[in-house]
Amino acid sequence: MDTQETIIKKYINLKDLKSDGAFKVRQVRDLQITELTDEFWLVIACDSDGGIGPKELDSFYSPAYDLGRFGARVPIMEILASGAHPFSVIDVLAVEMDPTGKEVIKGVKDEAAYAGITCDKSITGSTEDNVKTLQTGIGVVVLGFVEKKDFRPGRSLDGDIVLCIGYPKSAPEFKLHYSDPDIADPKLIRLLSNIEFVHDILPVGSKGIAHEFLQMAKSAGLEGYYTDSLSVDIHKSGGPSACCLVSLPASYFNELKDLTNKPVLLVGELRKQDL
Repeated sequence: MDTQETIIKKYINLKDLKSDGAFKVRQVRDLQITELTDEFWLVIACDSDGGIGPKELDSFYSPAYDLGRFGARVPIMEILASGAHPFSVIDVLAVEMDPTGKEVIKGVKDEAAYAGITCDKSITGSTEDNVKTLQTGIGVVVLGFVEKKDFRPGRSLDGDIVLCIGYPKSAPEFKLHYSDPDIADPKLIRLLSNIEFVHDILPVGSKGIAHEFLQMAKSAGLEGYYTDSLSVDIHKSGGPSACCLVSLPASYFNELKDLTNKPVLLVGELRKQDL
């Protein structure tokens, strides 16, 4: 994993930054994009969890460590799926440092390391130590750098099929664990990002497959058409990005299935709007 300094030196001369601070800022799906130069962008992703954790008023129980793993996983996967290099992870915790915060932070750090972010200086954050908290609340923000040519959202092509990799799981229906072999994780996103025939990657969140399928189609100026043999509820929450959508030419379907041991489901096809 390149360090922040290495990435900056590799892609940009600081003198090229817009000195007047007039950066173009826009929203792409769940990502905020700041165009530092015409070709070099800052990408920001975030996620939050409330009422899930080990505290007495939490609606659903989760070990604080697991919460940290999943809390960091979602924005890390969103950054990786966009083609960006994550370089900073910020945990914003509405819990005390000891004991809950320490466990959450350990989970955040381990998930970051699992994704290839190994420098401790890349992780920072804050806890609530002034008042007693009876319910768990956390937020995680991840920053990444990307060259314009590597930015992936919107790259789907007319005729691409869309596959769902992993299985949409969320609490309370499922007892989630970060090591579940049936769900997506940062290593899967890295694998997909290095496959030449994969055009777009989009982690599925709480709004479900149907919402993300529409977003993937819309970002490429296409229409989404579902297959007739869907075997999963496309409106069901994907939880902490337990699955992801990928677009690719139909001829590579079997090849992609052979590259992963996770569940693979055909969702549909992307085409130009029928007139």
